[in-house]
Amino acid sequence: MELVQVRLLVEDFAVCYRFYADVLGLKPQSGAEQGPYEKFSPASGSAGIAIQDRAMMAEVLGELGDAANGHRSLVVLRVDDLDAYCADVLARGADLIHGPAPMTDRMRVAHLRDPEGNLVELQEWLLLRG
Repeated sequence: MELVQVRLLVEDFAVCYRFYADVLGLKPQSGAEQGPYEKFSPASGSAGIAIQDRAMMAEVLGELGDAANGHRSLVVLRVDDLDAYCADVLARGADLIHGPAPMTDRMRVAHLRDPEGNLVELQEWLLLRG
C-alpha cells in the first residue's frame, strides 16, 4: 500500500487553487484553475496535496442533495489489487460506501469512512502515465 495524497474537498475551487499555487507556491500538476481537481507538489519531495470540488465527490458517493455533505478531506491510498484489498477490509469490519468501481480509464476506486467519518479512497491504478 502507498499513500498517494491527502485531498482537500473544497467549495470555492478557484480561490483554493490560487491559494495553493500563488500564496504557498506549490506547483500545479495540470493548471486546471477552474477544477474540479488539481494536484500540487512542493519543490522537493514526492508527496503532494490535492484539491477537489466537494460537490463532485458527493456526486460520486451518491450523496448529492441540496448541498454537498460536510466532507472536507480525503486520504488516498493506492493498492495493487482493489478487489482483494476491499475483501480484506470488509472482513476486518470496514463498510464500503462506494465501489469498487471505475473512476477513469486509468483507475478503479472504492470509498469508506474511518470511525470519525473521514473519507478514505482506495485506488488501483490500471495505467500509469507515460
